[in-house]
Amino acid sequence: MDRHAVASFARFVVCGGGVGLLSSGALLLMTGAMSIAVANAIVTVVSTVVANELHSRITFRHGAASVRVHLESTATAVAAYLVTTAALLALDAIDGGAGALTRQVVYLAASGLAGVGRFVALKVMVFARGTKSGQPQAASVPVPHAVHANTPAHVVAAA
Repeated sequence: MDRHAVASFARFVVCGGGVGLLSSGALLLMTGAMSIAVANAIVTVVSTVVANELHSRITFRHGAASVRVHLESTATAVAAYLVTTAALLALDAIDGGAGALTRQVVYLAASGLAGVGRFVALKVMVFARGTKSGQPQAASVPVPHAVHANTPAHVVAAA
C-alpha cells in the first residue's frame, strides 16, 4: 500500500471509528425499546449519512459528497448493515441472553470487518473515478469566456 493509501486508511479509521463508536452506544440504548434489527437499521441509516460526508470530505478529500457518492457509499453501508445484523442475529441464536458487553464486542468486531471491506470498495470504486491512483483530482478553475486557447499563459494567469 502506498503512503497515500495508508494516510487515507488512517483517516477512514478515525472518521468511521468515531461514527462507529457513537453508533454502538446508540444501538445499546435503543435495543431496550425495539428489536436489534430495527435499532441497527435506524443507527445504520443515520450513521451512513454522517460517515459518507466525513469520508468524502476528510478520508478521501473530495469535498462535499455528491448524490452519486452518497448513493454508492450507501450501497457499501448496506453490505455492512447485512454483516452487522447477521452477526447480532447469530449471537441471539447462539446466546439469547448475551449481556451488553458481549453484544458490543460482537457488534464492534462485525463493524470492523465490514469497515475494512467498505474502505476497499470506497477507495477502489467510489472515489477512484476520474483520478490517477485514487488520488483526488485538482479542482478545475473556470476560464473566463474572453480567454482563448491561444492566449499567452501570463494573460490567462492574470484573468
